[in-house]
Amino acid sequence: MELMLAVLFIVLLLALYLIGVPVAYALGLTGLLMMFIGLIPYNPEIIAQTTISGIDSFTLLAIPLFLLTGLYMNTLGFTQVIFSFAKSIVGPIRGGVAHVNVIASILFSGMSGAAAADAAGLGAIEYEAMQEEGYRKGFSTGVTGASSIIGPIIPPSIPLIIYGVIAEVSIGALFIAGVLPGLIMGLSLLVMCTYFARKHEYDRGPSWSRSRIWRDFRAAAPALGTPVLIIGGILGGFFTATEAGAVALFYTVIVGYLFYDGVPPREFVNTTYEGLVTTAALTFIVGVAEFYGFLVRRAQIPQILGEFVTGLTQEPLLVLLLMVAVLLVVGLMIETIAAITILTPVFIPITAQVGIDPVHFGIVMVLALMIGLLTPPFGIILFILERVTDASLEEIMKGMVPFYVPLCACLGIVILIEDITLLLPKITGLV
Repeated sequence: MELMLAVLFIVLLLALYLIGVPVAYALGLTGLLMMFIGLIPYNPEIIAQTTISGIDSFTLLAIPLFLLTGLYMNTLGFTQVIFSFAKSIVGPIRGGVAHVNVIASILFSGMSGAAAADAAGLGAIEYEAMQEEGYRKGFSTGVTGASSIIGPIIPPSIPLIIYGVIAEVSIGALFIAGVLPGLIMGLSLLVMCTYFARKHEYDRGPSWSRSRIWRDFRAAAPALGTPVLIIGGILGGFFTATEAGAVALFYTVIVGYLFYDGVPPREFVNTTYEGLVTTAALTFIVGVAEFYGFLVRRAQIPQILGEFVTGLTQEPLLVLLLMVAVLLVVGLMIETIAAITILTPVFIPITAQVGIDPVHFGIVMVLALMIGLLTPPFGIILFILERVTDASLEEIMKGMVPFYVPLCACLGIVILIEDITLLLPKITGLV
């Protein structure tokens, strides 16, 4: 009976979301319905207190800071100089522009923290460059979409901030833990690009030119200072992840106006407005998620599901694989932030019970959900690429299929080798 109530709690929420109810309202309505049917006594004070406590967090300030940093970078012209620098260092490698696509996304991921920002901003530039070189539309959109999801793995990362707040895990540790998995993702995509470049005999790029590399590096150096500030500052202990967001935002605006295009005041205001509206929506979701999480804990759902899972197996690896299977399925249907807010309160007690490190699980969770961003029917990156390119949705989906192989292989490696995520946090003393 208790297990059925636990399943009802989760299924009701998923049903509301799938019929089109926004995630914040779906979370709140689920909680209210469970109160009204008597699972938990109805108390308006609980609703107000838990929702407010959910957003009363210094750490959450990192969301608007990194979000605005990514938006300003697209607006101020950072993406073009980053792409040009990546193109100059690839040189005469066969299928060079495809490799540039991945390398530019790795560089940009150290600044934006959001896959959508990469796909919408840098992705449009990458796709256009690949089309000019004669690459197939499916391959162009496939590598563009696959490389864009590196953004939420390499710091900074908005999904990791949400996870860290809900799971009460160090944001700095999560950020640093994502560096090696993100680089492995990039390397695997470069291998896939090499395979396709040889298979389709794509042209080589121009020969390496020291003068061109130096010229493009000088142009990109101010932009590349952003990830250096973020990662170097956190590793060096100069500031927290939230403070790193403030430093990165200030640096981006100053550099954008001193070294790059700048923008008219009206466009700057519009960009700021877009960032603040998105921040308000994310903050509201986090607040309501705390109310939902409180009811989940009050109903002892994590304990019920934990007993069910550990009744099947207590081997940490098998438990982790079971949770990843759930994440991959959920990722097909639910947007990343929604999935994190729904499942983190349920999964974290289970990971603690079987001895799975919460930092390691956070990286695995976000990586698994990132794959969902590329998968129909709700893969948001697919629809962004349809909007910013001239490829059809069918071409985009077909082109994406081969890239599931390296991405799923990376997920498997990160699951099996815990030290890939925990090595740098241990070296820096963050865990």
